[in-house]
Amino acid sequence: MYKVARASEYLAITGAGIEDIKLAKKSWVFPWQSCTVFDVSPVNYTFKVQAMSAEKLPFVLPAVFTIGPRVEDSEALILYARLISPHDKQSNHVNELVEGVIEGETRVLAASMTMEEIFKGTKEFKKEVFDKVQIELNQFGLIIYNANVKQLVDVPGHEYFSYLGQKTQMEAANQARIDVSEAKMKGEIGAKERNGLTVQNAAKIDAESKIIMMQRQGEGTKEEIKVKTEIKVFENHKEADVAKANAELAMKKAAWTKDSQVAEVEATKAVALREAELQTQVEKMNALTRTEKLKAEFLSKASVEYETKVQEANWELYNKQKQAEAVLYEKQKEAEAQRAAADAAFYSKQREAEGLVALASAQGTYLRTLLDALQNDYSALRDFLMINNGAYLEIAKTNAIAVRDLQPKISVWNNGGEQGISGGGGNAMKDIAGLYKMLPPVLDTVYEQTGMQPPAWIGTLNK
Repeated sequence: MYKVARASEYLAITGAGIEDIKLAKKSWVFPWQSCTVFDVSPVNYTFKVQAMSAEKLPFVLPAVFTIGPRVEDSEALILYARLISPHDKQSNHVNELVEGVIEGETRVLAASMTMEEIFKGTKEFKKEVFDKVQIELNQFGLIIYNANVKQLVDVPGHEYFSYLGQKTQMEAANQARIDVSEAKMKGEIGAKERNGLTVQNAAKIDAESKIIMMQRQGEGTKEEIKVKTEIKVFENHKEADVAKANAELAMKKAAWTKDSQVAEVEATKAVALREAELQTQVEKMNALTRTEKLKAEFLSKASVEYETKVQEANWELYNKQKQAEAVLYEKQKEAEAQRAAADAAFYSKQREAEGLVALASAQGTYLRTLLDALQNDYSALRDFLMINNGAYLEIAKTNAIAVRDLQPKISVWNNGGEQGISGGGGNAMKDIAGLYKMLPPVLDTVYEQTGMQPPAWIGTLNK
C-alpha cells in the first residue's frame, strides 16, 4: 500500500526491514510493516501556574505556550514520533506532561527571586522560564514556538498586587498635591528672583568691566614675568647640566684613581710574592749545595781506601769472570733454546701491547675530559687520579715495608754545648765547631754501610 501524508503530517513506519523508525512524507507500506500518521502542527497550552517568591509570597502566573515538534531536526522528530505521537496532542497525558515541565521550571525560578524582581523584571523572568522549559522539552523533541506570560495575579487571601496598586494610587495623589504646592512656590520665588536678577546683572556688568581692565593689565605683567621666568629656568638648566657634567667627571676621575691604586698595590704584592718564592728557592739550592759539597769531601777521602779494595776485588773478579764465561756459554745455549718460545710469547705480548695502546688512547681521552672539567688544574687532576687509583695507600704501604726491611740504626750524638766560644770571632768558630761535630756521625754511617774505617790521622771509632 502506498501512503501519502498531508502537509502538516508525517508517516512513522516500523516493521520488517526498518531498524528503528522511518519518517517519510510518502512511502510504500508493506503487509509486514506498521504505519502511523501523526500531526506536527503546534498546539497552544494555557496554564495558570501557582508559584511562590523568595519571600514566600504566593502568586498566580497565567501563561500561554505554543509548543510543537522540532520539524527541521530529524532526531528530534523521531523522539516526538516515539514518545508523543502515540497520544492525542490535546489529551490529558500530553497536557499534563507539558504543564508539569512548565510548572516545575517556573516554581524553581520564582523561588530564587523576590516579588519585586519578578514584577519589575517580567521580560527577564519570561526569558529565563522560556530557556529552562525549552531545555526540558528537548528530550521529547518539542520546541516552544511562542510563549506569552500575562500579568501576575494574586492568590485569594494574599492580595499583594492589590495593595501594591493602592499604594501606587496613593503615592500618585500625594505627588500631585506636592507638585501643585511646588508650582505656587516657584511662581512667587520667580518674581522675587527676577527683581534680584536685574540688580545683580547691573552690578555684574560693572564688575566684569573692571575685571576685564585688570585682566588686560595683568596679562601684560604676566607675559613679562613669564619671559623672565623662562630665561631664569633656561639658565638654571644650563647650570644644572654643567654641575652634572662636573660631578660625572669627578666620579670617573675617582674611579680611575682607584683602579690605578689597586693595580699598583696588586703589582707590588705580586713582586713581593715572587721575590719570596725566589728567595725560598735560593735558600733550598744553597742548602743542597752545602750538603753535596760535604758529601763530596768525605767521599773523596774514603775513595783512596776504596781503590785498594777495588784492586784486590779485580783479581777475584777476573777469576770469577772466567768461571762466568763458561757458565755464560752454557746459558747462551739454553737461551737459544728458549728464544723460540720467547718469540711466541713476544707475539702474544705484542697483541697485548696493542690492546694497551688502545686502552691508553681511551685513558688519554678520559684524562683530557677530566682536565677540561677541572679547568686545566694539573695538581687537582694528579690528586684525583692518585686518590681514585689508591696510589696514596700503595705509597704508604711501600714506605712502611721499606722502613721495616731497612731496619735503620739510629745513633744519637751529643757533643756538648757551645760554651767557651765568645769574642769577635764567635760566629766563625761556631761554624768550624759545627763542622767537626758532624764528622763522627758521618764516619760512623760510612763504616756501617761499607765497613771502611776512617784514616788514622782523622781518628778511630769506638767499638
